Amino acid sequence: MITLGLDLGTSGVKALLLDGDATIATATAPLSVQRPAPGWSEQHPHDWWQATERCLDELAAAHPRAMAAVRGIGLSGQMHGATLLDASHAVLRPCILWNDGRSGAQCEPLEAPDLRLRQIAGNPAMAGFTAPKLLWVREHEPEVFARIATVLLPKAWLRWKLTGEFIEEMSDASGTLWLDVAQRRWSPSLLAACGLSEAQMPRLVEGSEAAGTLRAEWVRRWGFAQAPVVAGGAGDNAAGAVGVGAVEPGDAFVSLGTSGVLWATTAGFAPAADLGVHAFCHALPGLWHQMGVQLSAAASLSWWARVAGAGEAALLDELEGFGHGGPAPCWFVPYLSGDRTPHNDSAVRGGFLHLSADTERPGMTQAVLEGVAYALRDARDALASAGTQLREADLLGGGARSARWSQILADVLGIPLHQVEGGEHGCALGAARLARAAAGGGSDFAKPRRVRSFEPDRCRMALYDEAYPRWQMLYRLARQVSAPPAFPSPTPALAA
Repeated sequence: MITLGLDLGTSGVKALLLDGDATIATATAPLSVQRPAPGWSEQHPHDWWQATERCLDELAAAHPRAMAAVRGIGLSGQMHGATLLDASHAVLRPCILWNDGRSGAQCEPLEAPDLRLRQIAGNPAMAGFTAPKLLWVREHEPEVFARIATVLLPKAWLRWKLTGEFIEEMSDASGTLWLDVAQRRWSPSLLAACGLSEAQMPRLVEGSEAAGTLRAEWVRRWGFAQAPVVAGGAGDNAAGAVGVGAVEPGDAFVSLGTSGVLWATTAGFAPAADLGVHAFCHALPGLWHQMGVQLSAAASLSWWARVAGAGEAALLDELEGFGHGGPAPCWFVPYLSGDRTPHNDSAVRGGFLHLSADTERPGMTQAVLEGVAYALRDARDALASAGTQLREADLLGGGARSARWSQILADVLGIPLHQVEGGEHGCALGAARLARAAAGGGSDFAKPRRVRSFEPDRCRMALYDEAYPRWQMLYRLARQVSAPPAFPSPTPALAA
């Protein structure tokens, strides 16, 4: 069975045609992030649609027979984004993204003891989640808030464009702070705390369930022989889990996308909110997961490439001639958009330290890679404190294509890591697999072939073990010098 996976990421949209578990073709279209004020991060949903059209137009032109045979479409998407529609389904303002830090002050009321947020939603209130964003809109853009008829996550908005239905699935809904994660249903009390009701939320399904069919106009445009069913899909990391077959309790992966993630599949709901660990539903029924998140992983390398005036590949190539006997000669803390696990700090910012007159660019690049690895070690330790010990993990995301970075991660985390076939397409691949299940093609989510493994080097492990406590001290220093951002009152956006 041929299926199609669509991954709506922060930096772009990816489409993947899948025949069984063999990738036929992929297409990508870039997206940009708008930052109209310090700490803000926004995209307009219409840009998502234009990027989706470009991807599907490209696949339809290059692979018309395969597109005609598609029976299911699966969706993966960046999580937490607040996409607000009025009664006529018009977008009220640009989507406030997952890495937007403006709503830090709005987290406090959500932590009121009588709300039992951490027990119900399984997570602390963090500025990146959807609920505090709505409180911010209610406070700063009351005329927009008053017109809200529907609140959608990014991929749910894309589903509405494709099918005309408002439907969301459990893994993505878990990141709103409005879901009763243990019961897999919306929480009336948490919605009410934000001035919302279940009537403004999409209907909930599991990720492997059918969740609408493609509109006739799109069936004609892209040459499908029949209207494909659209699966519930998954939030980006849950889609990655399905892509690498992390579908049994104890399965784990490390994702080096825009953000960095340590994932562990769990048999039940296992919250550890006080440690900054996320406890969400899996995209598959009867499963949950724990997750530690670092907001700027590959995004840190992208930022450094932009500042350094060189491409990411060129920076990594420069490291081939740079010693790899242990830690870099300088430090980097990757809190470019704040931190989730373990600090839950949207105001802290990152940077370099211990630069000297003889510091050169390769050393700084090495420090960026190590800084992300140290931050993921923070997440590893938080998961361990929550009872989840990672013994080994697969690698996902564009950053995982770098053998140098993969080895640094293995050395810093102290566990074997494995590059897997199709790992760079993990989210889109998982979405296409979920589409196959929804279209009646079976629920075989086998693990892909491991193509390369990275074992921790004992000598470098010892050096990183010694350096890590000193790197941890940098958070306190960064926190002391990171003044809380001053957010100006914006001019309300016109309905689009």
